[in-house]
Parts: sequence; C-alpha cells; structure tokens
Amino acid sequence: MNPQRRGAVLWGLVAALAFLVLLQGYELLADRRTTLLVKFGVAAAVGLVAAATTWSLAPRLSRI
Repeated sequence: MNPQRRGAVLWGLVAALAFLVLLQGYELLADRRTTLLVKFGVAAAVGLVAAATTWSLAPRLSRI
C-alpha cells in the first residue's frame, strides 16, 4: 500500500472514531440514544468522506 493511500485510510479511521466519541458524549449529556445501526452507518459515511477528501487534497497540500 502506497503512503498516500495509507494516509487517506488512517485519516478516515480517525474521523470515524472521532465521530463516535463525540456522539457518545452527546448521548451522555443529552440523555438521548441512537441505534447501533445509525451510529456505525453515519460513522462509516464520515470515514469515507474524510478518506476521499484526504485522497483528493493530499497532492495539492503536499505542493504547498
């Protein structure tokens, strides 16, 4: 796996986990619950968007 792809996957993983942590904090403070399917579905979408954004912007940012 090349470094650009590895970086994009890792940033996607970080974004998904950060979303889950923020959602857990919200659930603790607001006393509202969401289902596991919704949690992991949205976390997967956030991770994919973050990975795709990282993949597309990495060449531009490396030139700066």
